[in-house]
Amino acid sequence: MSRMFVALIPPPAVLAEVERVVAPLREAWPNLTWVEPANWHITLAFLGEVPDQARPELTERLARAARHHEPLPLALGKAGTFTGRSRANALWLAVREPGRLSRLAGSIAAGARRAGAGDTDGRTYHAHFTVARTRTHADLAPLTEALSAFESDFWTAGQAQLFVSHLGPPLRYESVETYPLGT
Repeated sequence: MSRMFVALIPPPAVLAEVERVVAPLREAWPNLTWVEPANWHITLAFLGEVPDQARPELTERLARAARHHEPLPLALGKAGTFTGRSRANALWLAVREPGRLSRLAGSIAAGARRAGAGDTDGRTYHAHFTVARTRTHADLAPLTEALSAFESDFWTAGQAQLFVSHLGPPLRYESVETYPLGT
């Protein structure tokens, strides 16, 4: 069994843009758990624990789902937060142009379910790019304000990737399959 998810990775130039705006915030907010740049991604579907015997069909179904969606233009935008139990617990950047991305995420999740590949959690998809998390009560409003004008350059997302999570420490994500879009 492997803990897996499917995601898009922005190109290095966009990741560098994010690093430029996040680095000073990381230094000013050391009490947050900042996502390492090597782990930055846009999740399409969280699969949870995937049985080894489900991998061949999962690969086939994810490749098929990706082929049914053309490459799509995306960009990252202003920050927001997820809340849980009346406090913010994650700081993220919005994904601009998320309509087609949401359809791709739905196809990927449906393919994974049909392959018996774990828990796609059934929640409504919310495209985002997580940059930090917290387990303690924290007012993240100053961070969302600091990132309110951020807009990355657009890029064309041309492939989805299947990742295995290695919980560590340190936490590490390993890309194990790539699925081209629209081919």
